[in-house]
Amino acid sequence: MRFSKIYGAQNYLLKAHIVSVETDISRGLHAFSIVGLPDKAVEEARDRVSAAIKNSGFKSPKQTNAKIVVSLAPAQIRKEGTAFDLPIALGYLSAAGEISFDPENRLFAGELALDGALRPIDGALSYARMAKEKGMHEIYVPADNADEAALIGGIAVYGARRLDDVIRHLTGEKHIRSTLPAGQEALAKRKAAESAAEGDLDDVVGQETAKRGLIIAAAGRHNIALFGPPGTGKTMLARALLSIMPPLSFEEMLEATEIHSVAGCLEGTLVSRPPVRAPHHTSSYISVIGGGGGLKPGEITLAHHGILFMDEFPEFDKRVLESLRQPLEDRSISISRAKGAARFPADFILVAALNPCPCGNRGIKEKHCGCSAADVRRYERKISGPIVDRIDMWIEVSKTDHERGRGKDRKRRMPPEKRKKKRGAARKSASKGSA
Repeated sequence: MRFSKIYGAQNYLLKAHIVSVETDISRGLHAFSIVGLPDKAVEEARDRVSAAIKNSGFKSPKQTNAKIVVSLAPAQIRKEGTAFDLPIALGYLSAAGEISFDPENRLFAGELALDGALRPIDGALSYARMAKEKGMHEIYVPADNADEAALIGGIAVYGARRLDDVIRHLTGEKHIRSTLPAGQEALAKRKAAESAAEGDLDDVVGQETAKRGLIIAAAGRHNIALFGPPGTGKTMLARALLSIMPPLSFEEMLEATEIHSVAGCLEGTLVSRPPVRAPHHTSSYISVIGGGGGLKPGEITLAHHGILFMDEFPEFDKRVLESLRQPLEDRSISISRAKGAARFPADFILVAALNPCPCGNRGIKEKHCGCSAADVRRYERKISGPIVDRIDMWIEVSKTDHERGRGKDRKRRMPPEKRKKKRGAARKSASKGSA
């Protein structure tokens, strides 16, 4: 019976921290305990690890008459998630004398299935960045996370499909090919070219003033509000803003990808275009601003380097709207709770859409507006003066003659190649303006 020490990691406040997974096996009645402030998912690792070890050809910890203690240090950081399955399994096998390898300068992270397969985890990019900063040479993650972790150069990334693949590699029986970190910039450019925007300003008929305002907002990173009756194209205009946004630098891509990976909402390998977040107006204060029990990032942080679109702006909870004062001014959000404090980045362009009155028919000749003057004043007062001052442009989006606009549009419609060249010129202009 021996002692082993393996290195894992835990994400806390958008940053990964090294966690030492220490395993001690001693004589006594069978017991398997995990200490170090684990949550329910970490405590359940005992059953996942035992089954994975048995189905990988080794003796299950539950079949031994021994006392097994796994300590996750430092103990003051709350351990969450399933990424500790792989280091706990390797730590037990090493302490039990089943395998022998040098754990120094190696980081392990991965969730184990009962059959020994490795499932993807959140925060692989953050783990790789932290491992490199700490001087580690290798990181072992599930194969589905290998490309994400390999975006950080200067560290060998090994993506494995199963627990026994990692064991054979560590013992020298069969090596896993490392994921090459070369060509990150090329990958970023390819991903940006593959991902297409939801809309294009050229697809919007009319509304020249609103389109001009969006171009200015993209060039100078100005917050903008679009107000007008329903059906005038406010939402379509807001979505089309992404098509003229300046491209992200590779470092900005990495930062946005790391935030989305830690938050568990990363789609694909890389956030190659400015992220767009559009929370519903019934979203809670914590979901938009961030916080909660684990001080998680909110929608404004997920929109970092991108766009935060808030449709039906006055209908959001007043507490949510007033909490936008600091991030709109400082481009970051400070959250203080009893368990601690955090400062999250929040550099985004706010695009707000709202109606002129509660019913939305004010100013439309064809429809009757049943809102009284008091109703309109109450509706306008939902947005306080400090928030109004922080929105740089207020653009009216009025009704247009669609049939007349379609006729003009047919005459001046450009071929796809020319439209693509025009769109590229608009992005170039926006990039110069933002610089």
